[in-house]
Amino acid sequence: MLSVLAVLAAALLFGTTGTSQALGPEGTTPLSVGVMRMVIGGTVLAAIAFTLAARYRRNQPHSPRLGIRPLALMVLTGASLAAYQPLFFLGTARNGVAVGTVVALGSAPILAGMLEWALTRRRPTATWMLATGLATVGVVLLGAGGEAGTGGGTDPMGLVGSVGAGATFAVIANAQRRLLDAGWDPFTVVGAMGACAAAIFACALPFVDIGWLAEPRGIAMALWLGLATIGVAYVLFTWGLSGLTAATAATLTLAEPLTASILGVVVLGERLSPLAVTGLVVLAAGLALLALGSRAPRDPGPFAVEA
Repeated sequence: MLSVLAVLAAALLFGTTGTSQALGPEGTTPLSVGVMRMVIGGTVLAAIAFTLAARYRRNQPHSPRLGIRPLALMVLTGASLAAYQPLFFLGTARNGVAVGTVVALGSAPILAGMLEWALTRRRPTATWMLATGLATVGVVLLGAGGEAGTGGGTDPMGLVGSVGAGATFAVIANAQRRLLDAGWDPFTVVGAMGACAAAIFACALPFVDIGWLAEPRGIAMALWLGLATIGVAYVLFTWGLSGLTAATAATLTLAEPLTASILGVVVLGERLSPLAVTGLVVLAAGLALLALGSRAPRDPGPFAVEA
């Protein structure tokens, strides 16, 4: 159950991203905010995680040795984390924030489950399928309700971007699961991801306008997005993943749009349509079902070994 709570806490932190950006200074762009978020967050994430990993290894004398396969998986997680943001922003730019967000987040658990099924040959159980179905329907209703009266959008490139963002998250969850199964501690795994992602986005700094950092609100926003929504959130997520399957963790992160919607109403004064409210209820039901079905850490978990 602690693993479930850790992933849910991470999702709550992820869900503050949009509100934090909305409360930031004028002149920001999604790309510039995303770059600073990853440079700060990835660096802090690596520092925290590698410190915890060193302590962990002192109690684990038989740590696995770094080879080509684990190194490739670690680089893959960092590259996937770096790729998530431009793909996500492509989806929201072409189809709107609500549609782009729900397609990205709604596709992530489905793609994670399918990828894990293909890699492990383990068949999803009825509980996981029902919980994921409810949660996915919930975010779709939430997005449709949020876009009521605007006409929505189904631009093909935007859909590709959103689904691609969901796919990168599915790759991260499954790659980390493989590393954990191979004996790597969760802190080394997430630290490597943060370091790689920070290095990639540091190369993009000369090409984005970060003049808004001169304002106190800009610094506060960048620090919150980097420290809380990346540094702390991904440590919690990866620690929780050590007790869950990739598919379960990805579904639990659907609490992110739930958090974002509540913050939008309470903090930003947004109004939800009846359809969006229905989506929140369905989403909450799916998350509750999945949490109840995940009380035993990874056994039996959401997957049953196929006979």
